[in-house]
Amino acid sequence: MASPFEYRPLNLATDGTAFDRIHSQCFNSPLDPEQVYLRCVGVENARVICQEGKLLGGLVLMPMGQWWGGRRVSMTGIASVAIAPEHRGVGAAIALMRETLRELHSQGVPLSMLYAATQRLYRKAGYEQGGFSVGWEASTKSLDMRERSLPIYPLPHTPEALQVIYQQHAPYNNGNLDRHPALWTWLLKPDSNEILSAYGLGSPEHPEGYLVIAQTTKQPNSRLRVNDWVALTPAALQTFWTFLADHRSQIDTVQWKSSVVDPLTLVLPEDTTKPLFVERWMLRIVNVKGALEQRGYPSHLQTELHLDLEDDVIPANTGRFVLTVADGRGEVVPGGSGELRLNIRGLAPLYTGLFNAHQLQLMGLLSGSEEVRAIATQIFAGLPPWTSDFF
Repeated sequence: MASPFEYRPLNLATDGTAFDRIHSQCFNSPLDPEQVYLRCVGVENARVICQEGKLLGGLVLMPMGQWWGGRRVSMTGIASVAIAPEHRGVGAAIALMRETLRELHSQGVPLSMLYAATQRLYRKAGYEQGGFSVGWEASTKSLDMRERSLPIYPLPHTPEALQVIYQQHAPYNNGNLDRHPALWTWLLKPDSNEILSAYGLGSPEHPEGYLVIAQTTKQPNSRLRVNDWVALTPAALQTFWTFLADHRSQIDTVQWKSSVVDPLTLVLPEDTTKPLFVERWMLRIVNVKGALEQRGYPSHLQTELHLDLEDDVIPANTGRFVLTVADGRGEVVPGGSGELRLNIRGLAPLYTGLFNAHQLQLMGLLSGSEEVRAIATQIFAGLPPWTSDFF
């Protein structure tokens, strides 16, 4: 049965005004007559869904990467999913998502990630919770740190000044992004009432970390927000906190993003931090073979996992597969006994390590013997998955 919808790339000349209007309504943002957002993410990355010549909605693709097990896996972020209010409830949103996933699969993209306003829609498309983005806060007066072993020096507000340092940090954190250029642009752009500064830790010749901070000019509640941070050594971590503590005479509170189990705070003398928010992002396995073969695995592990998968959007992902893990790498071939049975939704939190196989069986997202569940848990074990980036 033919679809009643047409899925296609955005034509800026004919679709731009309607696309902007729909997104302005859906995200309560001003109209963007200059299409600054589209130019930032790339007009070629916008997709729309239409019916009988009417533009019903659209989204934006953000090709980038994500680190899993110390290896970069190609990933496309999905942003700005919007359907015009007058066209909701007719199936346009799920049609848009399914056609997008089929396009990504045809391009060989292994993973897709998004932040969901409503999980129900994206679960229908095969997404499931994958990891965290957590905001933290502390009073500057509670940061009793005085270690100044490293010099601190100003850095330009450019991706080029930060990327080399960031790339030394991100692979060791499951879920961290190899950022799309737009994410770097937004990260280094202050709000209208903020002052943005960037600092290196160590020396320009041998950097050991950095932090990008935004100070609010609003009074009386003075706040310093850490937009981005990297600490590669114990000395950098100590200097990071000392630098923030040194703002106590002008700044009341500091805020930052990290994991749900925050490695930054272990060096603090007292536990005085508190969570501001906890966001869960969603992941979708778009290409089973690519996703399983591109990620890294525990280097000491040599084993096999026999999967029996279902995917009602991408038929190529349905069937039996054998994942062989050795020397930190994975290889996938069709066939096998299918001992671990799950749909594509259940594979996402297993892949990220957000939940182990025993927990996912309890949730009804997979089934298998205790032995095969133990193997799956070993294969995908790792640090809690997180990213500081929102899109």
